[in-house]
Amino acid sequence: MPTLARRVFSEALGTAFLLAAVVGSGIMAQRLAGGNLALALLCNTLATGAMLAVLILIFASTSGAHFNPAVSLAFALRGEIAWPIAGVYVVAQVIGAIVGVWLAHLMFDLPLWQVATTMRTGQGQWIAEFIAAFGLLVTIFGCLRGAPGAVAYAVGLYITAAYWFTASTSFANPAVTIARSLSDTFAGIAPAGVLAFIAAQVFGSVAAVVMARWLWPEKPK
Repeated sequence: MPTLARRVFSEALGTAFLLAAVVGSGIMAQRLAGGNLALALLCNTLATGAMLAVLILIFASTSGAHFNPAVSLAFALRGEIAWPIAGVYVVAQVIGAIVGVWLAHLMFDLPLWQVATTMRTGQGQWIAEFIAAFGLLVTIFGCLRGAPGAVAYAVGLYITAAYWFTASTSFANPAVTIARSLSDTFAGIAPAGVLAFIAAQVFGSVAAVVMARWLWPEKPK
């Protein structure tokens, strides 16, 4: 069993790389897409989905590869991770996410400290975040029940798809949401929209836990 320090560091490092991919690919895509927002979003999507799959493959055996407070919350609710450890994971994920955003800014010679101005709010966005988080957790629980070796690929593919079928482009992650509010780039979200996004993500995660207990009553072995 890896030590708690290694597990927490893995969560911070993995989340940092995830946000560097999300924000960095968004900056690169916007610069190269010539104003074509659909093309920019496609590039951003592919980089994010690919990086997520890679990170889960790397860190799953160390920390479980949550990289997401909503995932840590869900596993704590299921009794598969202790609440104090889940709390430490969440702190590490948020710190790692912010560091990842800052690294993306540095790589592209942008100001380190930024505040996003892109407004993402409204009923449609909140419903989208509920669905995005719910679907992400159902993907994880379903794969753990029937195809544990496929979790990394399934999660990467789910996020790739959800970028396009959700109105919010599927943040599905409170740490990602907080960190993206600190980047006034293609991937940014204005701080005014953060709390509602996080609330929707948490509700979606809890709903997934409830449904999974009914749909798959036996814990994965």
